[in-house]
Order: sequence, then C-alpha cells, then structure tokens
Amino acid sequence: MLEQVERYKGLELYARQVVEGFITGLHRSPFHGFSVEFAEHRQYNTGESTRNIDWRLYARTDRLYVKRYEEETNLRCQLIIDQSGSMLFPVEGMNNLEHPNKLTFAVYGAALLVELLQRQRDAFGLTLLSDGIDLQTETRSNAAHKHHIYSILDSLLTTDHKSESSARGTSFVEALHLTAESLHRRSMVVLFTDAFIKQDDWDALLDALRHLRHNKHEVLLFHTYDEAKELNLAFDNRPTEFIDLETHRKLRLNPSELAESYAAEMRRRRDALKQKTIQYGIDYVPVAVEKGFEQVMVPYLLKRGRQY
Repeated sequence: MLEQVERYKGLELYARQVVEGFITGLHRSPFHGFSVEFAEHRQYNTGESTRNIDWRLYARTDRLYVKRYEEETNLRCQLIIDQSGSMLFPVEGMNNLEHPNKLTFAVYGAALLVELLQRQRDAFGLTLLSDGIDLQTETRSNAAHKHHIYSILDSLLTTDHKSESSARGTSFVEALHLTAESLHRRSMVVLFTDAFIKQDDWDALLDALRHLRHNKHEVLLFHTYDEAKELNLAFDNRPTEFIDLETHRKLRLNPSELAESYAAEMRRRRDALKQKTIQYGIDYVPVAVEKGFEQVMVPYLLKRGRQY
C-alpha cells in the first residue's frame, strides 16, 4: 500500500510541476466554464456588437470601450480514457514519458488536467472504457477526490497488462452513449482514445460523439497513435509476426508488401475522424505519441489558453 501511495505521489508531483511551470503563466484557464467575471476594458472596434459597451465609461470619457469577461470556475469536466488493449501499443512505451505508449500518454494527460482543474476549483471525474464502462467516478473538486483519481491513474500504469486475462476489446460506443446521458448538462468531456475499432462500428462511434455534443457537452478528443508504426507500417522489410493486443491473434507477413495500401487506409480513417469531429464542433487533437508527452500536451494547452 505504501508503494502505491508513493507512486501516485510521483504522478501528482509531475503534474504539479508541469502546471506550475507552463500553465499558470497564462494567468487564465486553458479551459472555460459557464460563469463569467469582468476582466478588463478594450477599445470598441467599428462594426462589432454593441452589447458589451460600457456606457457609463462612455459618459465619463466620451470614448467607446467594451467590457471583456473571463470565464471561469464552475466547469464540470469528465476525463474519459480508452483502456482497451490497443492503447498499450507500443508496449515498450509503458510508463515512459519520453517515448510513451498511448495509455501512458492518456494517464499523464489526465493527471495534468486533474491538477489544473483542482487548482481552479473546478469539478472533475474519471471514466474508464473498454468493452463498456469499467469505472466512473463522481464529479468533485476537493483534494481527497483528486488523490483518489491519482490512485486510479497510477493503477493503470502499474497493472500487469501482459497477461491475456487483462486484454480488453474496444467496443465502447454504447458506453459513450451512456456517459453522454449520465453527465451533468454542459459538462466538458475530454476523451483519450486511439479509435481503433472495427470498421462496422465506425459510424456508431461518430454517432456517439455527436450524442455528446447534442447534450450540450463541450468535447475535446485526443486521438492517440504511433505515427510511424500504426499509420505508416514502418517496420523492417522482412517477414514479421504481428500480435493483436486485444484478441492475441497472430499474423505473419512482410510489412513492405502492404505498407502503401495500409497507410492510405489509415490516413483516410484519421482524416474522416478529423473532418467529422470538426463538423460536430469537437476540438480534435491528433497525438503522435512518439513525439513525447511534453512535446504534444503542454504546447496544446498553452495554445488553447491563449484562445480564451
């Protein structure tokens, strides 16, 4: 028990350092809630809405200024992690921040957001999906809840995923629908997934994402993949045995014979997901995990922070 506490304290310490070093310098949240607080004035630009003009200030100065508001504090955020077997790729990237696998990226990404949200006194919860809803916590904002979430995230990093009994499939479409209905209206949903599902389930996945938006949730999708190996099939030009991390089926082939057609199909699927999410008003973030956690997650949060 003591070792587990020390491990998730390490996860918490890392998230705290990242937040302190990068995010707090923005002086505002990279996320936004649904209440507003006055921030400052700026000069009115001809042609824009007059709704936020400060008429009292105009009476004193004879100049038009607009009130700027900073949205904050009452955000409710649900962090959703796809923990299916395919998220373990590449297996050597487990708990490796410099070259993480997809699950490691999701865990540390969620930990960073937990730290950020708790500092803002926003409420957050965690959902784990694979064949269904494996776990869903309450949505709270206190320190005890944060530590509970960290312990769950740490268990994802330390579980023995090598055993066949731990293999999980990816058919979480119905679970996403249930999640969309169970969340408080106008929540923010952050989903980490590689979207490695059967082709027959593709339209159903898009429908589940649309369901989240229909229920007025803001959705942020981190689409995780290994660009070289999963998108381009960049393996040595020799017969290679591939093992499905979810079914453990084995297939032996020469990657170079399929690389071109495989890469084209994978790009088509990625582009289709990107196009549809943008159409639905979902914030789509492609994540090539081999670039490393800090090279992807932190710059994105900084960029998002400047947008609000």
